[in-house]
Amino acid sequence: MGEVMKTMKLTQKESMLLQDLKTSEEICIEKYGQYAEKAEDQALKDLFLTIRAKEEEHLDTINTLMGGTVPLMGGGQQGQSGQSQGSKPGDGQAAQKSGSKSDEYLLKDALDTEKHVSAVYDTCIFEFTDPGARQALNHIQKEEQEHGQMLYDYMAAHGMCA
Repeated sequence: MGEVMKTMKLTQKESMLLQDLKTSEEICIEKYGQYAEKAEDQALKDLFLTIRAKEEEHLDTINTLMGGTVPLMGGGQQGQSGQSQGSKPGDGQAAQKSGSKSDEYLLKDALDTEKHVSAVYDTCIFEFTDPGARQALNHIQKEEQEHGQMLYDYMAAHGMCA
């Protein structure tokens, strides 16, 4: 409602790091959009679109930080995770290979991307001087890790993990 956001002055290094994060988020948005189109399984398409929507929120947060404003990352933020749509590791078919080679490739690449992006956020968190900015970046990193879990859970449920 009428909450006042805090402003901060970015250092040159912080500005450069935010630009790197912005590029990473833009790549994730593009990748998940393309992967949703390419995925054969509808549940996987939906999963990619769900993650894409969260990446768009991350980009909004990065853009806010780049503008010198610290977004309020209250406890009400939904850091959902757990099960990806259509993948329930408890299903009797979880151990059987049920996904296409194409979907498996998309999943492995997406998981690798999430690992990389999470690592970039980890480094950036330590480089920011403003505690609110660090909290915002930490919140995003947690969600990136949750994306990785969602992807892994889907893979496990479809027998794609070695």
